[in-house]
Amino acid sequence: MAVRSTRNRHSKPQPCREDGQRNVLAAAASGVADFIHSHGGDSGRVLGQAGVPDHAIGDPLLALDLGNYCAMMELAAAETQHDNFGLWFGQQFQPRALGLIGEVALASPTLGAAVENVATLFPFHQQATETRLARDGDLLRLEYRILDGRIVERRQDAELTMGMFANIFRACLGAGWAPEEVHFEHLRPLDWREHQRAFDAPVHFGQRTNCVVFRDRQLDKRMPQGDLGRLTALRDQLLAVAGGTGAAPFLERVRGEIRSRLAEGYPHVEDVAEALDMPRWTLQRRLADHGISFSAAVEGVRRDLAAHYVRQRHVPLSDVADLLGYSELSAFSRAFRRWFEVAPLNWREG
Repeated sequence: MAVRSTRNRHSKPQPCREDGQRNVLAAAASGVADFIHSHGGDSGRVLGQAGVPDHAIGDPLLALDLGNYCAMMELAAAETQHDNFGLWFGQQFQPRALGLIGEVALASPTLGAAVENVATLFPFHQQATETRLARDGDLLRLEYRILDGRIVERRQDAELTMGMFANIFRACLGAGWAPEEVHFEHLRPLDWREHQRAFDAPVHFGQRTNCVVFRDRQLDKRMPQGDLGRLTALRDQLLAVAGGTGAAPFLERVRGEIRSRLAEGYPHVEDVAEALDMPRWTLQRRLADHGISFSAAVEGVRRDLAAHYVRQRHVPLSDVADLLGYSELSAFSRAFRRWFEVAPLNWREG
């Protein structure tokens, strides 16, 4: 089967709230309360702090705010003192539990069709999100990233989502299937070797996007529960329930594109404009309309991420500087002092 690069762009604007629609169908949280309890946590406290109604958990037709959902996963890791909470929650998360998008994958005729359907339709399951199937020689990448820059802390969500994706392959090829590599946007966690054990593959951190990397073999293998008639009905139901792929507010989409490029150095305004499907001068004019320049937007993203990453004591400050696009630790340290009036090491130890 020929696999094309699949990117989720729509010529017609999708309906959204004034502040940007970014829902995730509540099936994505199926079983989270029990998983929190099994690791010694209080799920009621976690859900309450995150603003997630307990009656909605797991309902395939209800939606949660994506920001609240990501916060729930971060709070669950803190509550259970299980730093790799999202990693292991995702490893046990079977496609059927994921609701409509999981059922779409299972009803697809072949593994290749299942992966393409997930890449194309996942942003209806989870709005303000990009999923993409891209080829690199005989390797394919099922990529995933949240586009909304307001969601700074998103590590647990990324790790559980890559586990969910891996289990779609395992539903067809067996529990022993392993990807070639797994990539994550976030910095390397303290217990990063657990990630290699979970996926049985090399895992790379501080990458531009989250993705499962796999070879283009066995994509024509039949899905055990493939059913074209059911697939069509499930797809239509997903589109109707979601109502669209959502849209992050303009400034937060800019911040999201800046964030995804920082690990490669200082972002180029042309690259961000291209990602947003607009000329450079339009991007700069729209930023000016919001009272901000491109350089100030980059500064803001760096500042917010710095505050998040410096708190992670196991991460060398030089790695934080690299992920934020600084060529030297000294340059990062000067910027940090300008933002917070304290050196990053003193902030960390304070």
